Amino acid sequence: MDFIVKVNDFVNGIVWGVPILVLILATGLFFTIRLGFFQFTHFGFLFKDTIVKAFKKKDEEKPAKGELTSFQAAMTSVSAIVGSGNIAGVATAIVVGGPGALFWMIIAAIFGMASKFAEITLGIKYRKFNEDGSVRGGAMYYLADGLKQKWLGILFSILVIPFAFVISGIVDTNTIATTLFDEFKIPTIATGIVLAVITGIIVLGGAKRVGYVCAVIAPFMGGAYLLAGLFIIILNIGQVPSALGTIIKAAFNPSAATGGVIGSILVTMKMGVARGMYSNEAGLGTAAMVHSPAKVGTPSEQGVWGPIEVFLDTIVVCTITALAIVMSGLWTTGLDGATLTVNAFKVMLPGNVGYWIAIGSVILFGFSCLISYFDYATQAAEYLFGEKSKIVVKILWVVAIVVGSQTTLGFVWDLADTFNGLMIIPNLIGLLILSNEVVKEKKAYFEANGIK
Repeated sequence: MDFIVKVNDFVNGIVWGVPILVLILATGLFFTIRLGFFQFTHFGFLFKDTIVKAFKKKDEEKPAKGELTSFQAAMTSVSAIVGSGNIAGVATAIVVGGPGALFWMIIAAIFGMASKFAEITLGIKYRKFNEDGSVRGGAMYYLADGLKQKWLGILFSILVIPFAFVISGIVDTNTIATTLFDEFKIPTIATGIVLAVITGIIVLGGAKRVGYVCAVIAPFMGGAYLLAGLFIIILNIGQVPSALGTIIKAAFNPSAATGGVIGSILVTMKMGVARGMYSNEAGLGTAAMVHSPAKVGTPSEQGVWGPIEVFLDTIVVCTITALAIVMSGLWTTGLDGATLTVNAFKVMLPGNVGYWIAIGSVILFGFSCLISYFDYATQAAEYLFGEKSKIVVKILWVVAIVVGSQTTLGFVWDLADTFNGLMIIPNLIGLLILSNEVVKEKKAYFEANGIK
């Protein structure tokens, strides 16, 4: 085991070194410029064309091909990104990289809004339809068909499978199981078995059942957590300026802001960008998979969900988590992961309201990821091995959930970072080379909606 840890640390150091951090931020900046800074100049349209439209009209009635409505596909994506990264990931980033990690998380997210628009748009453009009407999509298709580089599509798919199993099957299960054990002494193996059974029942129903479940869970869980976080800010408004000051100061001078506990700005930046990308998945290419079943007529019609997802996930939810942790002062006590966030909410809200909302969020956020990340693994397996491989993935997924309940937190997060980093490289290469297609699709859609 020690050898595996050392190998992973070595690879992790390479994939999350300065060149990759620069590539991530530069790609986001590149698309931000090429798309006309649209996440700033047209944010109102993006919000209106996604969240507002979802509640104003039923896109089920659209004649466009697909398995899920645009809203259901988006909520499946939200269920994947609003998960352990928002609770345990943010906490771990602050413990390891200091409060300044949030600053770099937000910077990466601002530019990542453009990157995620690009990958969803390309994902819809290059998706494939099976004879039974089911949809196949993802970065592997625009890498293979758009770039004409089949080997990149294969490489990406190979990386997706362990990524999905580690990030969700293990990390999310681990987060839920360890939190329930820490708080209620529920045996981790019992949690793993229960999660495996429930998740297995849902994923056996296919993409439509996953979409229906996520469309119910995602708005409810996100809304409850968001309201609790806003109450924390309102009730402790006097501490907010100081907390923000600590976050900004620690972003550029970690040791001064943390009393020498955190000593490297590179560590702070790495933790912010890595955990932010783990949370919002902008630049990973996974969004192209989960959005591919959407019933939309044009690629950018679904692509506009990308910036909104990143905004809600990182700039709103992750910021709320970080502020609660920093204002509570518990990040220096030795607590880590979801346990740190749960206790921060408990301290910052009167009674046990914050505690129970945080506990509920850990369970719902993690569970929603378990059913949505499954789609990543099955689509990648289908690309590599054909449709019959789905049943094998379903069996292994259930097994991984049980195994995940018995793992240790530190190594699992490090392994998750490694697979995140490895997937980034082929996807960002594809996005950059196909940028002209993204710009063309965005321009046509915005002009069709009266926006120059």
